[in-house]
This record gives sequence, structure tokens and C-alpha cells, in this order.
Amino acid sequence: MEYVTAVPHPRTEAAASARAGRRSLALALLCGALGAAVALLATRQQWSEGTATVAGGAFPLTAKGSDVTGVPAALAIVGLAALVAVFAVRRAGRLVVAGLLALCGAGTIAAALSGASDSSALDQKAAQASGDTSATVDALTHTAWPYAAAVGGALILLAGLLALRYGRLWPAMSGRYERGGAPRARRTAASADPDRPEDLWKALDRGEDPTGTGPA
Repeated sequence: MEYVTAVPHPRTEAAASARAGRRSLALALLCGALGAAVALLATRQQWSEGTATVAGGAFPLTAKGSDVTGVPAALAIVGLAALVAVFAVRRAGRLVVAGLLALCGAGTIAAALSGASDSSALDQKAAQASGDTSATVDALTHTAWPYAAAVGGALILLAGLLALRYGRLWPAMSGRYERGGAPRARRTAASADPDRPEDLWKALDRGEDPTGTGPA
């Protein structure tokens, strides 16, 4: 008895690839935009607090994420730009930009986790408040915002990995306009019928020669 192996229909494979491309595109856009927004928001929040010893007693100090490190915010902005740039390039260029997007996410995670235990920003503020350059912060505590920034970086990283895996299936920006910004020349329309006056007027309005012998 002979067994016949079912061969996938090309149209079925093309439809499946199209669906995968649409889903991955929507997920990448959501993750990239949300991740950048979370990372930027987190860097504006309070990451740590403590006290400095001054003549009048304990002086409260706080530090925002931007005081601790500016890397997560900078990489989030670069990642957001890379997410948009993915659609402006093709083939190898798209892989390069997708790789940059993934690196921005990984860098955001590393910088945020590094800043979660950093005390240098508050040490500097303690030295300024006390007038003693060797002073350090006391009763140091940290908030959860550095980890929120790391979550934002993870979302950006996921967007980059999706772009690396499925970017070839995503659409690119329209090539209607050339580099100079001018639209490409349209194909010359067929010559107007001299027996139909309305065709002659339409041809003249388009800047064409109704006789088909040269420009109007």
C-alpha cells in the first residue's frame, strides 16, 4: 500500500507567514513603545533615599533615577528611534537596526539593575549638604523604580528579538518618493483621442501632449 504525503499548499504557507508577520509586528510595536515609556517614566521617579549628618541633625536626601544614571533614559530614546527605523530599511539594514534595538533593551536592563544598589548620587548630595567631601549617606534605602526601568528594558529587548526573527516579514516604508523627495515620474498615459475633446483637455491638465509627440 502506498502512502501519499500531504504537501502544504503555497498559498497556505504564504497566509501563515503573513499572519505571523502581522502578529509579531503588532507585538513588537506594543512592547517597544510600552518599554520605552516605562523606562523613561521610571527614571523620573525616586530611586533611593537616605539622610546626611549635618549640624542640625539628620538631613533627608532623595535621588531620582536621572540623578543615579542617565543610561536607561538615553537607551530608551535610542531604542524607540530604532523601532521606527526598522521600517525605513530593508534586508541587512533591518537586521542591523533590529540588533541595535535589542542591544538598547539589554543595556537598559543592565544600567537599571546596576543603579538599584547605587549610592554615589546620595553620597554626593550628603557631601554637599554637610560640607564634608568625605561624608556619605546614612540609612540608605531603595525603591522599586529601578526594577520597573529594567522591566521596560526587557520589553524593548523583546521587541528587538521579534524584529530579528520576524522583521523580514514586516512591510517597509513606501518607495513612492525618491531621495530628493520628488515623486517618481508616472508612466506616460496613452495618447488622447483627437475625436474626443474631453480627452484633449484632460491630457493638457496633466501636462501631457495630447498628440503624444512631446511634452505639453
